[in-house]
Amino acid sequence: MPARETSSSWLAGGPGVILLAGRFEGIDERVIEGRGLREVSIGDYVLSGGELAAMVLIDACVRLLPGVLGTAESLAHESFENGLLEYPQYTRPRTWEGRDIPDVLLSGDHGAIDAWRRAEAQRITRQRRPDLLGPDHDTD
Repeated sequence: MPARETSSSWLAGGPGVILLAGRFEGIDERVIEGRGLREVSIGDYVLSGGELAAMVLIDACVRLLPGVLGTAESLAHESFENGLLEYPQYTRPRTWEGRDIPDVLLSGDHGAIDAWRRAEAQRITRQRRPDLLGPDHDTD
């Protein structure tokens, strides 16, 4: 595996891990090399310590364990699915501060709902994370 791994699935499926959370400048390189440690990235930003990153990693892994989210279907539709960010979510009430749930979501037309969700996922991805849309990405 690469030195810097971004997926939590291999951790969730393994026997367990020990997380070292560095402070400010990180962990002494001699310790990393001497113990054969693997660095894990949770994103491209800088934190003052590794404690929050460790908590993010723990949450990302634990939610993949069987039974944690209830059913496997809970993991079926996630952010970053098919290389796109997730479509907008709506709950109750139907109208909140003058903003309505889009009519298509209340229509009962599952095909139209799926098309709306895909279009919204594409729109949001283009707007917020265009780097996820490679030159060969299907945006239809």
